[in-house]
Amino acid sequence: MTGPHLLSTEGLERPILESLLRDAAEFRDVLDRPIPKVPALRGKTVATMFFEPSTRTRMSFERAARALSADTLSFSPGSSSLSKGESLKDTALTIEAMGADLIVVRHKSTGAPWRVAEWCSVPVVNGGDGAHQHPTQGLLDCLTLTQRFGALDGVRVAIVGDIRHSRVARSDIFAFATLGAEVTLVAPPTLLPHDVAGWPVTTSHDLDDVLTEVDAVYLLRVQSERGGASLFPSVAEYRSRFGMTESRFNALKPDTVVLHPGPMIRGIEIDDAVADHPRCLVL
Repeated sequence: MTGPHLLSTEGLERPILESLLRDAAEFRDVLDRPIPKVPALRGKTVATMFFEPSTRTRMSFERAARALSADTLSFSPGSSSLSKGESLKDTALTIEAMGADLIVVRHKSTGAPWRVAEWCSVPVVNGGDGAHQHPTQGLLDCLTLTQRFGALDGVRVAIVGDIRHSRVARSDIFAFATLGAEVTLVAPPTLLPHDVAGWPVTTSHDLDDVLTEVDAVYLLRVQSERGGASLFPSVAEYRSRFGMTESRFNALKPDTVVLHPGPMIRGIEIDDAVADHPRCLVL
C-alpha cells in the first residue's frame, strides 16, 4: 500500500477533496449491500494506534478496514510496552515491522501523527491530534453535507461551541471553506482560538443572531478535559447562550440541519428533542 499521508485538511486542494468525497460515496454504498465487503485492501493490514479514548473513530476505522477486506491491528497504550517506558518512535516502528501497511494515529499531543509519518515508511492517517486536526471527521462532515445539499458552494454553516479546543472545528473549517461554504464561528470570546483572525471565517458571539441565516449548525461539546469548562461562568449560562434548545431549533429554516461530531452532551449543547429529530444528522 503506497500513497500520501492524510494528516490535515488545511492545504488540501479542492480537486483532491472532491476526489476523496467521490470515493467515500462509492464505498458508502458498499455498506448497503447484502454482503458489505469488497476486496480493495485484501492482503493489507491497517493498524490503529490510539493514545486517547475513542468509540466512534476507532470503530469506524476498523469497520472500514474490514469492509475493504483488510486485516486490523489494534493498539492500546495501557497494555503496551509504552507503560514500560518504550518511546512513541519505537512503538510506531515496531507496529510497522509487524506488517502494518497503514497506521492510524490518535494522540493527545499536537503533531504526533506527523512524527510517526516521519519515522515510518507506510502511509499515516491522523485520527485526531490534540486540539489540532481531525481530517477524517472533516471529510465525513463534508460528505454528509454534500449528500444533503449537492455541493457546498454558498452553503452557510455555523460552528458553535468550544472551538478553541476542537480539532474537528479546525479540520471542518478548512475543508468547508475549500469547497465553497461560508463558515461562521459562534462562541464566547474565551472559547475562540487566538489565531482565528487568519482563518477563512467570520465570528459571532450571539447564536440567536445567526440562527435564521444558516443552512447547517455544527455543534461542539465543551471539552472539559482540555480546560474548556473553566472558560465560561456556568453550564447553565453556556446552555442559555449557545445551546441548541428546542426553541432555537424551531427558529431555524425548515431545511436547516444540525450536526455534532459526538459525543453529544444532551441538556447542555443540545436538547433531546433536537438530538432525536430527523434533521439532526448525527447518526
